[in-house]
Amino acid sequence: MRPAVLFILATVMIDAMGIGLIIPVMPDLIEEVRAADLSQAALWGGVLATTFAVMQFLFSPLVGSLSDRFGRRPILLISLTVMALDYVLMALAGSVWLLLLGRVIGGISAATAATASAYMADISAPKDRAANFGLVGAGFGAGFVLGPVAGGFLAEFGTRVPFWAAAMLAASNVAFGWFVLKETIAPENARPLAWRRANPLGAVKHLGELPGIKRLLLVYFLYHLAFAVYPSVWSFFGKAQFDWSPSMIGGSLALFGLSMAIVQAGVIRPVLKHLHERGTVFVGFVFSVVTFFLIATVTSGTAVLILTPMAAIAGVIPVALQGIMSQAVAQNAQGELQGVLTSTSALAMVIAPMAMTGTFAAFTAPGAAIYFPGAPFLLSLLLTLIAISVFIRWRSPSADSSKT
Repeated sequence: MRPAVLFILATVMIDAMGIGLIIPVMPDLIEEVRAADLSQAALWGGVLATTFAVMQFLFSPLVGSLSDRFGRRPILLISLTVMALDYVLMALAGSVWLLLLGRVIGGISAATAATASAYMADISAPKDRAANFGLVGAGFGAGFVLGPVAGGFLAEFGTRVPFWAAAMLAASNVAFGWFVLKETIAPENARPLAWRRANPLGAVKHLGELPGIKRLLLVYFLYHLAFAVYPSVWSFFGKAQFDWSPSMIGGSLALFGLSMAIVQAGVIRPVLKHLHERGTVFVGFVFSVVTFFLIATVTSGTAVLILTPMAAIAGVIPVALQGIMSQAVAQNAQGELQGVLTSTSALAMVIAPMAMTGTFAAFTAPGAAIYFPGAPFLLSLLLTLIAISVFIRWRSPSADSSKT
């Protein structure tokens, strides 16, 4: 594997690890800086998480467009440097307002995911892009597994230690990238920066004018909105439905992350080879429908754990959709596209937590007409069926469709 590819995979893995590293310590840290109880800390935790997602939504198209204009290399290295400094800020923060500022900066710098995917598109033949996007997803899955485990261990040494560890990881990757990362955008191919296309609404409007892209963006959004049921309510669902302990919940999440990494690193390539992108999307949706229904209705925790690898197969959907859309835009607009896709998934993460936890609360509150902890998964099933109906109506544009 080329060193530049290793750098890209390390970048997305560190992005995921950086988030996971600090999750175990956030309740104690917020209690510490706010002198608040756990319930108040949870509310502030929600504010910090939403702020991070909103910043990703707003700034990912801008960062992607900047990489189309100035090159992938400087944007990646600058973003990672800012990310390292942001973790230092959070390690030193003595108030919740500094933590909030840190999440604002962190959400902006986390747009490196868009540029990393654009870099992968640059160095891949069109037919190989979807499979290579799977490698990016595998890197994120690996980080999702390692981050919480490392964060829980490091938190034993102090509430600030995970932040220092995340800062060192990001800084080390900057040094690695400085030596191995080559630029993939030639100066003569750089796309002029247009501010009307460097914001989420403007970028979506522009890309939506390409044949078939608008419908695919809607499918991509609905997928992420439905899939977000896992991070939004999994811990609450596990406790309510199966009386799982925190360690059991953590272990189940690690199993899920590991399954996602295996699917996107190994399973995606043979599936794409035999079914191509469109067929892969349909297969992923079939597994989504079945697993959402089963998770919502089974009463055995062991059965749900067995279903976890099956649920992870749905991870082929965004990879295949990325591959289709990447082939529909010009080489010097890959950063813009990946920025829009990052914004789309971030918007889903802004909306999903309230929708999923609200549904969970409505069906588990004392006095609820029907006690049904699995209700959020049926909501995800409904969203998936809508996504399928939208995707069925999509038709691949002809090979000579205009590109920009």
